[in-house]
Amino acid sequence: MTSAEHDALMRANQANWDARTPVHLASRFYGLDQDLDPERWFASFEWEDLGELAGRDVLHLQCHLGTETIALARRGARAVGLDFSEASVAAATGIAAKAGADVTYVHANVYDAVEALDGRLFDVVYTGKGALCYLPDLDRWAEVVGRLLRPGGRLYVVEFHPLLNSLGPKPAPGEGPELLLRHDYLSGGGPVRRDATRTYTDGPAVEGATDSYEWMHGMGEIVNALTGAGLTVRRLREGDELPWPRWPQMVRTESGWWRLPEPRIPLLYGLLAGR
Repeated sequence: MTSAEHDALMRANQANWDARTPVHLASRFYGLDQDLDPERWFASFEWEDLGELAGRDVLHLQCHLGTETIALARRGARAVGLDFSEASVAAATGIAAKAGADVTYVHANVYDAVEALDGRLFDVVYTGKGALCYLPDLDRWAEVVGRLLRPGGRLYVVEFHPLLNSLGPKPAPGEGPELLLRHDYLSGGGPVRRDATRTYTDGPAVEGATDSYEWMHGMGEIVNALTGAGLTVRRLREGDELPWPRWPQMVRTESGWWRLPEPRIPLLYGLLAGR
């Protein structure tokens, strides 16, 4: 696909996330009408990998409602969240204000982050779960990340494993407990079009822009994009837990997340890279 075609699909995704935002704000899934506990969205290994954040400049790319951004700020970071959805940025700003969190939010496409942030550099760039699948070009993304990091800075990617994306992060209509591959693991097959009338949360149907597009990215593509941009991969973890029960046979763990009793397969990964 051409760059112009990619841009058109990303604009469709932007409209879809604008339309999702009011549904997510009101959902039990995010629970924003209760006491905010943003750390529940973090796997336990993330804080070990991220290390000390107090006094550090931390950028959260594709932050949506900014709940994880607030958790980074509560750890003492000078936190900035960036998202291409204007509705999400407005909602995140309100959530942070209500929580008394000192967070700055910026409305911009991730590919335009360097310009949108006026060339500001960061000690840590963080990108969280369910973000990379909305980016058509990982080489371009990695180049942007490299330009956002100070020398010695770190990128931390915590993402749903490409295997989970191949299995589908939510059940298909009528699907049982089987683990069935429904999408490519590797890139090259073009974007997957989804009718996002219903999102991953509870709540009413999305009104308006319901088309969204996702791109498959295998682990090799992700690592090669980062090394090609001059970053050094320092650690790669694969985890077998999710913050929601994707399959009916999943069991709850001590962390409050969910795991398949068998087979043990990777559902999440954490990748630490440095400049």
